[in-house]
Amino acid sequence: MTDETASKNTEPMVMEFIDDLNPLVEIQPEATVSRTVMQVEGANVVLFSFDKGQELSEHTAAMPVLVQCLEGHLKVTGGGKTVDLKPGGILHFPTRLPHAVYAEEASKMMLIMMRR
Repeated sequence: MTDETASKNTEPMVMEFIDDLNPLVEIQPEATVSRTVMQVEGANVVLFSFDKGQELSEHTAAMPVLVQCLEGHLKVTGGGKTVDLKPGGILHFPTRLPHAVYAEEASKMMLIMMRR
């Protein structure tokens, strides 16, 4: 197949852009909220909001993930270690590592699920 033929059989290449993630998910009283905001080649981006004291109990992911705190303060436990995740911090979990997330205060986080 030539490069010309290949380009006719694929979708046009585009750049995906979100200028501000924070308003795309709201903190709700006594709740954890999630919303997928981007699905692109190789990754899905999901935003979460947590009211203070809310948590995601221990679970695993079927793919590697990156987690970044956008607002607030999260305690994240995985692999026998607990970290304080605050805005500016980023965390990686390999596939199937059991982990949990607890909101020390009302918080927002971005989860990037990396497909292989």
